[in-house]
Amino acid sequence: MSGGFSVPVTHITSRDNALIKELRKLSQDNTAYRKQARVWLEGDHLCRAALARGLKPLLAVFSASFWPHVQQEWALSAIKNIVIADALLPEISGLESPAGMGFVLELPPAAQLQADAASVILDRVQDAGNVGSILRSAAAFGFSQVIALKGTAALWSPKVLRAGMGAHFALRLVEGVEPEALAALSVPIVVTSSHEGSSLHQQAIPMPCAWALGHEGQGVSDDLMARAHLKVCIEQPGGEESLNVAAAAAICLYASAQARQPIAAR
Repeated sequence: MSGGFSVPVTHITSRDNALIKELRKLSQDNTAYRKQARVWLEGDHLCRAALARGLKPLLAVFSASFWPHVQQEWALSAIKNIVIADALLPEISGLESPAGMGFVLELPPAAQLQADAASVILDRVQDAGNVGSILRSAAAFGFSQVIALKGTAALWSPKVLRAGMGAHFALRLVEGVEPEALAALSVPIVVTSSHEGSSLHQQAIPMPCAWALGHEGQGVSDDLMARAHLKVCIEQPGGEESLNVAAAAAICLYASAQARQPIAAR
């Protein structure tokens, strides 16, 4: 019983429980979601973001100390509720201070590349924080599709999910793409480069388009550079050699969003 309503619940106190072992892998192994076809969301912000998109969790997991305070929204949100001993929280958490709740979601079906969608192409971007931040910018500025070429950080890994702050649920995510598959895009590819192309503010950015963002150290590959319809660079009056890829993405995607708005609406 919680908050005056009856909810079926399973209590777990053993670290050797099969579910605890599965959650441990989901929270600590970057690619475990591919094997389990499940995703672990930790904390109320990510959980709320999933519910806001109409997703139905397979499991809602609560700590024993948090369970008596659970709101009806949480307790009725999942197919099944699990309450675990507080001592088990570090076992299933990727945070320094484990959250008192989380959801297990079914991994969305593999998305197919949509040829005409405003897109972001990730070319071997490897830092999970950068990838999650880019997903947030894509969702914020109206880019509906993210295409991750092989070598890019796993999009549904725990760290990318946390950095994405719920952006995953607003995007079409296409993983493990070979560069050759980009030939199917009907939108022009725009490449960012620190040493090629004209300044961003001097360019007429086509919309919709597909912004290509490259590896943190190596940049965009030669193959992808050759596919570019347009190459742009971001002026840096301060004289730094290059911007962090997530910062560059935010600038470029914002510029695109502004370019497609009527002047009267700005």
